[in-house]
Amino acid sequence: MFSFIIKGIMRDRHRWLFPILIVMSAVSILVFGFSFLEGYKQSYIRQTARFNTGHLKVVSRAYAEMLDLKPYDLALLDVSEELEEYRLRYPQLEWAERINFGALLDVPDAEGNTRVQGEVVGFAIDLFNSEKEAGRLQLAQALRNGELPQRSGELLLSSLAADKMQIAIGDTITLMGSTVFGAMSMQNFRVCGTVEFGIGSLDQGAVVADLNDIRQFLDMQDAAGEILAFFKSGEYERKEARLISTDFNANYSDAADEFSPLMLRLQDQGNIGYILNMLDASLFWMSAGFILILAIVLWNSGLLNGIRRYGEFGVRLAVGESKRHIYLAVLAEALIIGIAGSCLGVLIGSGISLYFNNTGMDMTVYNRSSSMLSENILYTSLNAYSIIVSFIPGVLSTLLGAALAGTAIFKRDTSQLFKELET
Repeated sequence: MFSFIIKGIMRDRHRWLFPILIVMSAVSILVFGFSFLEGYKQSYIRQTARFNTGHLKVVSRAYAEMLDLKPYDLALLDVSEELEEYRLRYPQLEWAERINFGALLDVPDAEGNTRVQGEVVGFAIDLFNSEKEAGRLQLAQALRNGELPQRSGELLLSSLAADKMQIAIGDTITLMGSTVFGAMSMQNFRVCGTVEFGIGSLDQGAVVADLNDIRQFLDMQDAAGEILAFFKSGEYERKEARLISTDFNANYSDAADEFSPLMLRLQDQGNIGYILNMLDASLFWMSAGFILILAIVLWNSGLLNGIRRYGEFGVRLAVGESKRHIYLAVLAEALIIGIAGSCLGVLIGSGISLYFNNTGMDMTVYNRSSSMLSENILYTSLNAYSIIVSFIPGVLSTLLGAALAGTAIFKRDTSQLFKELET
């Protein structure tokens, strides 16, 4: 019976050509779409972790309540000893101290008077003792002019802010802000380079300085606003992060002490968890939508094909074949066509995805106007899940379309089919 169905399909290209082309096109789009969204999600996680959240983050309980405001006056104090203990207890993690702060940038003229001022957002990282921190923020790639800080008292300024305020490489600027105790603080820095991250919120006015310089500026000796932790594998591991955060908070955090340390996972910060869930849900709805749309298209195709084959159905009924058997044969044809079209679609979609996985897509223009953090070069991520969830809709939609179209067989009387056969 199976060979009979195969021969019937191959001898009549009207049965397979159009349906296979439809399924192949849809499945290839699905494979690429899934790999694109997965690549975007991974890029978003990497970029968000680098600049903001880490894979895990340790802050004070009071700081956590106002996390989006980055209140460095609620920072963790005397962190050196505690950090050594964290490193011993969780060797699978790499740790990084950071301070996020806001300041007023003052640019003097030749006589030392204020020429222009502007607000900036500051990142204080360990520039001189940790090469990995500069790598995480991709400072070398973001550098547009000048060089990275080589000594204390130097900082990087966003190129857009430098152009707007007419600041040249080598100029001395003054950062004005308040210390952790609320006192006014001012400190001079030399602009050694300009950077462009491709992130609109940062490129408007960001400065990157060494952690020890900013500790002196804000009177935060041996303090850190945030302690970020990264998995040594480089990838965010959700299950492992949950286990580590649970263990950390059970051993180090005290709900009665607002300045005790609290560990937050990446998805616990801001609306990141919601965004990740939304991206996961979009994969499901994209698959469901394709199944519905394809089923409708193939339903119409099946109806037209069924009308053309009424004569054939009449002959088969005349020799004693039941309507149910004909209906099942139509479904078997659809299954074969769906599998063939889905396999071709997977091959084409995988080829396209692998191409962009190697070459990447330049998203710089889109990132400038986006509030979501993602890398300027986006690489697709092709995996078994993307292939499976693309292959299944191709087969299901073909079966569903054939099942809907095939119901017309049961609505026709045998006598009517004979009459159509005679004509």
